[in-house]
Amino acid sequence: MINALVFGANGQLGRSLALCDATFPQVRLTLLDRSKCDLSDLSSIAAVIRNNDPQVIINAAAYTAVDLAENDRDSAYRVNCDAADMMARAADDLDIPLIHFSTDYVFDGASQRPYCEDDPAAPLGVYGASKLAGECAVRAAAKRHLILRTAWVYSPFGKNFVKTMLGLMTQRDVLTIVNDQHGCPTSAIDLANATLRLLPVILDPNFYVFGTYHLVSDNQTTWFDFAKRIQDAAIAQFGANWTGKNCRIDPVNSDAFPTIARRPAYSIMSTQKFTDTFGYGLPDISESLPTCLNNLEAGR
Repeated sequence: MINALVFGANGQLGRSLALCDATFPQVRLTLLDRSKCDLSDLSSIAAVIRNNDPQVIINAAAYTAVDLAENDRDSAYRVNCDAADMMARAADDLDIPLIHFSTDYVFDGASQRPYCEDDPAAPLGVYGASKLAGECAVRAAAKRHLILRTAWVYSPFGKNFVKTMLGLMTQRDVLTIVNDQHGCPTSAIDLANATLRLLPVILDPNFYVFGTYHLVSDNQTTWFDFAKRIQDAAIAQFGANWTGKNCRIDPVNSDAFPTIARRPAYSIMSTQKFTDTFGYGLPDISESLPTCLNNLEAGR
């Protein structure tokens, strides 16, 4: 049995890990939410880790309020950098692996090709900068670490683009959706399954290729095109009587929706290093999106 300690139990990824846990009988997850470990209290992190005696730590926690972070720098850095640093130090002291999740926001979106892991980072705002600082802290503190950068995450849980679109499509006749930002919509359920598959691999004494990997769906799209796919998938899932089927979706440039924090216009990341190393990738969106909607319909 693999004992894995998970920070961020109430987030999209944390809840997806709990959902997928049943299909991995060799793994036992201990899920920590804020009530069990408040990451703003840095002094408690090492003690919580020692008391749970895990074989691996999964850091699925993050401060993800991109716009709020611009005026709440201290909170973003405390969770995204300082807490990650404490986890990495504790993992290194115990000589156990740490899986730490990061983001496409460490890049500025100016690339003309999919980002590779060793491309220069240049975050546009506080959120991306705090996540990059967390990456650097993990690399410096923990020899046995995997940093998994992901992007455009959706799931049946919490707030995300899929759930927002489904709601708006049933409330409005027309939606205007940004069509000049490019990325790879990635299911948190797929991330969870891929992560749980990693555990026995990275616990093998012969495993040595720790480091940074990109883990996203290989489906490249825009928010506008993704919204259209969500509508089509919802019609297939919920039937012809679904009230969102008649909502018209129109493309618009991102300058029509000014935000406090700048977003990278191009968030596509290459997953070649991950697939070459571990021998698998994430499923196609044609499979992942219906799975998300099925779990959403089931009330999970």
